[in-house]
Amino acid sequence: MLDHMTFRVSNIARTQAFYTAALAPLGYTLAYEGEYAGSRFIGFGTPDSHVPEGVKIDSWFMDGPSPYGGHPVTTGCHLCWSAPSRAAVDAFHQAALAQGGKDNGTPGLRLHYHPHYYGAFVIDLDGNNIEAVCHLPA
Repeated sequence: MLDHMTFRVSNIARTQAFYTAALAPLGYTLAYEGEYAGSRFIGFGTPDSHVPEGVKIDSWFMDGPSPYGGHPVTTGCHLCWSAPSRAAVDAFHQAALAQGGKDNGTPGLRLHYHPHYYGAFVIDLDGNNIEAVCHLPA
């Protein structure tokens, strides 16, 4: 099981607005804003009584290049978040498009994965393929 992920972005303010809207239907909130080593970080998470802060942050975004080299922006990745319902998948897709994302697969069943795989895909502001999926029957 993954604990968290961090992605470098081209514009942290736009990223914050985009993911605040897109992840809200999935139960996420902006749970952290700060700076470290000259870079601005934001973190999104969901309520979790098993962590001292009460919110488990698993999605981090950071402005600026890495001090270790490499590309200054994470791009071309596929990120997928679990959705509590098919309606939440629909709302994720709609919110992401409203914030400037590009449709990469409208909400619907993906039977080639399994009979209840209901997902939606959007290209985010930096070119990542993001998805919300619900595995529950309708």
